[in-house]
Amino acid sequence: MSLNEVTKLYESLNKEFNSSNPNLQKCGEYLEKLKIAMIEFQFLVPEGEAQDQKIILLTREVLEIGALWSIRVKDIPSFERYIAQLKTYYHDYSDLPQSQRMYSIIGLNLLRLLAQNRLSEFHTELETIEPDQLVSNIYIKHSVEIEQCLMEGSYNRVWNARANVPANEYLFFMDILVDTIRNDIASCSEKAYASLPLSDAATLLYFNNEKEVLEFAKERNWNVNMADKKIYFVSNDKKMDEIPTKETISKILSYARELERIV
Repeated sequence: MSLNEVTKLYESLNKEFNSSNPNLQKCGEYLEKLKIAMIEFQFLVPEGEAQDQKIILLTREVLEIGALWSIRVKDIPSFERYIAQLKTYYHDYSDLPQSQRMYSIIGLNLLRLLAQNRLSEFHTELETIEPDQLVSNIYIKHSVEIEQCLMEGSYNRVWNARANVPANEYLFFMDILVDTIRNDIASCSEKAYASLPLSDAATLLYFNNEKEVLEFAKERNWNVNMADKKIYFVSNDKKMDEIPTKETISKILSYARELERIV
């Protein structure tokens, strides 16, 4: 495939992906063809200054669309692969014009790491970002604030942040994060309460209606009594063995006597 053909294929991908109702399957097909072409042209691993800047910029654009496409089709492993390839273009080519999508994609990656509970990697990635961007860039700031909320246990703020995402693609990882938080709250509720009214459970677990609570209760094998509108938690914990008090006291006294003799 010639460079001219690759350029036309990219233009078709860009037009389709940015249309009001993109055909994601067709975008995936364009991306597959472009990846093969880029491997043939050795675009994916640039060799340095000898490479034409136009080719490098074109490759970066394709990889960025690929990363965003991966989110829209909910393919996290694919997103991770595109991110790994984009790091070369974001960090090793400072002489290139800065991509308008760069911080949006970096912020998405930070949110992915939070959703996967990979906090050490999250902080490692933060170290590669310019300090002023941590507080001024809306994409980076959003992920940083989410991490702070998680550390503080401010789950309400995480839930509210879902309504103020800087780009629609962020909703994918926010939903994963909220689902993780919901399951953590559910696990704690099972140990803290014998039962909960359905309305209270809906508020506690960030559900919008009773139907969603009932579906979640079914997934976790909770008993629901529709007559009194309550959830009854089933404890799977085995009964703790009783501590043999007399035997323990006797042994402690025996050890104390032995210590007195030694002294």
